[in-house]
Amino acid sequence: MGLMDYLKKGCACVVIASTAILSGCASLTSQAENDPLEYVNRGVFSFNETADEYVLEPVVKGYQYVTPAAIDNGVTNFFSNLDDVVVVVNDILQLKFNQALSDGGRVVVNTTIGLLGFVDMATDMGMPKHNEDFGQTLGAYGVGTGPYIVLPILGSSTLRDTVGLVGDSFVDPIQQLHDSDAMWATIGLKIVDTRAGLISTKKIADQASLDAYDFHRSAYFQRREYLIYDGNPPMDDGDIFDDE
Repeated sequence: MGLMDYLKKGCACVVIASTAILSGCASLTSQAENDPLEYVNRGVFSFNETADEYVLEPVVKGYQYVTPAAIDNGVTNFFSNLDDVVVVVNDILQLKFNQALSDGGRVVVNTTIGLLGFVDMATDMGMPKHNEDFGQTLGAYGVGTGPYIVLPILGSSTLRDTVGLVGDSFVDPIQQLHDSDAMWATIGLKIVDTRAGLISTKKIADQASLDAYDFHRSAYFQRREYLIYDGNPPMDDGDIFDDE
């Protein structure tokens, strides 16, 4: 039994315990940008920004320089196809059975005629890409966000979504690889590929915000709420105006 197996068994207990805690405070934290750990989070955020500027971004730019656009796009499609496996599981957990059939079809089509996912054939065949994870599944069942957390390297999260990351690890094809070297190499490539897709977005965000930390936190909460409610989040009371 490898190290990852021991970690996953230990994390399973964390998932169960944390879910129980979060369920108890769902009504208190589901909408608020709850950040009691702001001092610590800002320190981790600063570390991540420094690591990104001096390590990850130069690696990403080198990767983009030597990688033809077609191959870069194929790698992105490949990881998207692997992610669809996680999406299907969470579709089922959220009782979205029609969406699960569509997303399952994506995996089958892209893995076969899409050459292991390097070519996205499914979208053109009427099976659009969806975004579901265990953090969203917990949110869909009313589990509150818990405190905002900035994770080293991974960035913005909440207690609920961090638990969700652990839950998703049990079905993530990459983390099921038995060869630890291959697994970490694949994870590293996925991080580089993901960051490559955010080059222009990060520049815009940095230029648009006076406080980058506040910007990232607010954007994270808004995006997660948007995803949990499938693009139709409930309006706040302040957004509803009387006819008078």
